[in-house]
Amino acid sequence: MPTSLRPALTCLWLALAVTLLPAGAARAEKAEAVTVFAAASLKTALDEVAALWRDETGFEVVVSYAGSSALARQIEAGAPADLFISANPGWMDRLEAAGLLSAESRRDLLTNAIVLIGHGPDVAQVTLSPDLDLAGLIGDGRLAMALVDAVPAGIYSKAALETLGLWDKVAAKVAQADNVRAALALVAIGEAPFGIVYATDALAEDRVSVAARFPADTHPPILYPAARTAESAHPQADALLAFLRGPAAMTVFQRHGFSPAP
Repeated sequence: MPTSLRPALTCLWLALAVTLLPAGAARAEKAEAVTVFAAASLKTALDEVAALWRDETGFEVVVSYAGSSALARQIEAGAPADLFISANPGWMDRLEAAGLLSAESRRDLLTNAIVLIGHGPDVAQVTLSPDLDLAGLIGDGRLAMALVDAVPAGIYSKAALETLGLWDKVAAKVAQADNVRAALALVAIGEAPFGIVYATDALAEDRVSVAARFPADTHPPILYPAARTAESAHPQADALLAFLRGPAAMTVFQRHGFSPAP
């Protein structure tokens, strides 16, 4: 190579390197996924919303689903989540009180309802009242529910049964599952003839059908609060949180049976 060309080529390579660095940095940033910890009942709808976000922005989303109690405890233990979406305010309150959330980012996102489901597509309708022989309806089988003292769906369901005066009659027949989707699966595969899940879960599974809807006044309001964690430094976390509250995401959530929080 002629000596006279070397300085020019060196300058050219340096210029190219400087030009390419921002693009490389942008690609690296895009490759870093936003991590969301979300209640298991959100899975079908939130998977679709996450895909919509990826299509619109190019940023990846990784969602970890479980019972809200398990997710909250993981965050308490230092798990690296950017956003948390709980199926009730209680676990969100606990994290906020511990300083583990960005309090100003917290908003109620969605509402839901709970329903009595049965295995199969044509379960007979029943009226939920103190006169219902729910234990007789269950027979020798089990009533599938999420953990009644920890998981929001289980807490709401137990409260509704207590309000109706049915809990003591069926408590011995309850099969508790780690989360509401696990309770749904027990009914879907016929391991339990009946269960109590969110209305949105029943819509997501064609092997079950709804026998009755619990009146809203039999249990505390079902709210899904969402917030950014205090430890999150992801530049897209707040943007994703805003997107979840926006019209495109809400259209998906409503199609899956959720309602916007008031």
